[in-house]
Amino acid sequence: MAIEIDLYSDTMTKPTPEMRSAIAEAEVGDEQKGEDPTVNRLQEMVADLLGKEGALFLPSGTMCNEIAIRVHCKPGDEMLAHYTAHPIHFETGGPAALAGVNARSLDGPRGIYDAATVEQAMAIRPPGNRYNPRSRLLWVEQTSNLGGGAVWPIEQIRTVTDVARRCGLMCHMDGARLMNAVVASGVSAREYAAPFDSAWIDFTKGLGAPVGAALAGSREFIAEAWRCKQQMGGAMRQAGIIAAAGVYALNHHVERLAEDHANARRLANGLAELSRIALDPTTVETNIVIFDLLGELTAPTAVGRLLERGVRMGALGPRTMRAVTHLDVTSQQIEQALVVARTVFTG
Repeated sequence: MAIEIDLYSDTMTKPTPEMRSAIAEAEVGDEQKGEDPTVNRLQEMVADLLGKEGALFLPSGTMCNEIAIRVHCKPGDEMLAHYTAHPIHFETGGPAALAGVNARSLDGPRGIYDAATVEQAMAIRPPGNRYNPRSRLLWVEQTSNLGGGAVWPIEQIRTVTDVARRCGLMCHMDGARLMNAVVASGVSAREYAAPFDSAWIDFTKGLGAPVGAALAGSREFIAEAWRCKQQMGGAMRQAGIIAAAGVYALNHHVERLAEDHANARRLANGLAELSRIALDPTTVETNIVIFDLLGELTAPTAVGRLLERGVRMGALGPRTMRAVTHLDVTSQQIEQALVVARTVFTG
């Protein structure tokens, strides 16, 4: 059966007609030589948005993460990140393979750790101990994907990065869904990014572009990031064709993220009413709804039954599922998805 309502991920969005027009009309040049006006415009927009000296347009958010690790760390160093962080689970061992960097996991509810956790982690890495890897980088993922789209509070970001600074660590923000956090909290992207040496935003999730992300930092950081980009095969020539989608997204698709958040809350409230689902809808802050299954029904089986009825969600484990709202899902479709869910989860 055809997929009528796709809640698998906010990466499933397709360019709107208006975005396609912007792509078709984009001014282009050789971005490797700094001559593509649309790429340059997008980089300037992101640098200004995040309050950094420069930004670099890249094919993907994963490349943003991997380049940041390479710039901040040396082989044999380690990064500290929540155990649910994207590089630990979804970048095919990139920190080890590409940067020779060890990832040490931190604990905390819903993808968010606190200052005491960082202090404890650093206490077992005394300076000058030749047996330990050197801790170089603190990692924050905003919002937390596997934390159910949880938003890091700005004060908590400040406290954990303060500890990192005292311990001599650099700080990086994986901002794949940063704009969701901005819309949900009212805190600006610049304020969220201020405590970090590097940060990036993704254009292909809730912002609805077909490809691309941009990494921001100091001029020196961006110069080294460009070297890594070139080394990793990321030069893209007339990339204004795809950068135009990012420009359009920043100009037109940020405020509308509130619609995705409202749809996610409606979905969560409806799912929470079903007897086979364990879900606290008050934890849904942005566009990700994660819930557990009760009874004998497994997540893979539930995914299959939903697909038979035209609704796609994802399985995160044997009894854990994820649904993500986005640009291509309307409030009416959320109601339709709940009708299907009632059949699958109560039948």
